[in-house]
Amino acid sequence: MDKNYTIEVISLKGDIKEQEEDVPSLYKVVLHNDDFTPMEFVIYVLEKFFYMDRARAIKITMEAHLKGKAMFGRFTQDIAVTKISEVMDYAKLEEHPLRCSTEAM
Repeated sequence: MDKNYTIEVISLKGDIKEQEEDVPSLYKVVLHNDDFTPMEFVIYVLEKFFYMDRARAIKITMEAHLKGKAMFGRFTQDIAVTKISEVMDYAKLEEHPLRCSTEAM
């Protein structure tokens, strides 16, 4: 009962490289400190628009307050821009000068 088996070796290097090229670039979303937007509003925005738990939202808010800005998310460019637009529109509606921006990684 001798059986002959054939083993074929294939290379995945080309496939992996193609997959890497298909991965979209990520952008940092950055919260900027200002002297007018209440901290409680900033915390609420992080919870509502970025689904953060309260402890993380407070930590990010304090980092922005103490350092002038805080990076708090990585998204594709389209999602980052959309999220920032939603936040800025909501802040404007509530009459707060809250600012967020994107930075390429």
